[in-house]
Amino acid sequence: MKLHKILSLGLFGVALVAGSASAEVRDIRIGVDVPYEPMEYRTPEGELTGFDIDLGNALCAEIGIQCEWVVQGWDGIIPGLQARKYDAIMSSMTINEQRREQVLFSDPYLTPPSAWFAPSDIEIGTPSKKTLEGLTVGVQRGTLQDNYVTDLYGDVADVNRYATADDMVLDMDSGRLDAVFLDFPIGKSTLLDSEAGDYKIVGEKITEPQEYFGEGFGIAFRQRDQELAEAFNEALATLKENGTYDEIHAKYFGE
Repeated sequence: MKLHKILSLGLFGVALVAGSASAEVRDIRIGVDVPYEPMEYRTPEGELTGFDIDLGNALCAEIGIQCEWVVQGWDGIIPGLQARKYDAIMSSMTINEQRREQVLFSDPYLTPPSAWFAPSDIEIGTPSKKTLEGLTVGVQRGTLQDNYVTDLYGDVADVNRYATADDMVLDMDSGRLDAVFLDFPIGKSTLLDSEAGDYKIVGEKITEPQEYFGEGFGIAFRQRDQELAEAFNEALATLKENGTYDEIHAKYFGE
C-alpha cells in the first residue's frame, strides 16, 4: 500500500493505526450513472463494469485505497456529491466552465466526440437547421448534448429529453425518434453495435465549440477536496506511464 499517498488523504477517510505500518482505509465512494455501455454498465450477472469502472478501480488501487461505487441518476449526480453521498463522480462527465462553478475536476482522462445517430433508412444529410427542421430528436436531459441541440436546433426540431440513454434507444427502436445526439462511444455501443435495429452516424463526429463540448471527461470532486483530486491526478499520470491506461482503453475501444 502506498503510504505516502494515503497520508495525504487523511481528511478523506484514512486512519493510520498507531504504532503499526499498516493502514485502515475507509472506502472512497464514487458516484456513477448507469447504464451507458461501454463507459459504465452492468454485466448479465449484475456487476458494474465499463471503462470508467475499470479505470476508477485502477486509480484507487494505484493510490492505495478501496473504491465503492454508488449508482446515482444523472439529474441528481452533482447534488449527491455536494450532499456527501459520495466523494467523487466518475461518470463520463465533461469538464466545462458551468460545472467548474460547482465542482473541482481532475485532469481529463478521455476526450470522446459526440455524434448524431439515425436509422439507416432515414435520409437526413449533414445536420443543420434545414435538415433537422420538423424532425423529432432525442438527447439525455441535462447533458452537454442537450445544451448543444437545444441552443442550436431547439427552434426548428422537436427535442425530446430522456433520463437515460436506454430510454432514448427504446424510442429509437420503436420509431418515435428520427435521430439522437450522444457521446460517440455510447451511441456506437447502444445503436451501431446493437442487433435490435439498423443505425448509422449522420454527418461528422463533433468536438467543437468548446463552450459546449468542454475539455474531455474528468473526475469531479467537491471544490475543497483539492488533495484528493491531486492524488487521482498523480495516479492517472502513473497509469498512463506504465501502460495500464492503454490496456483498459484497448479493452473497451480497441487499439
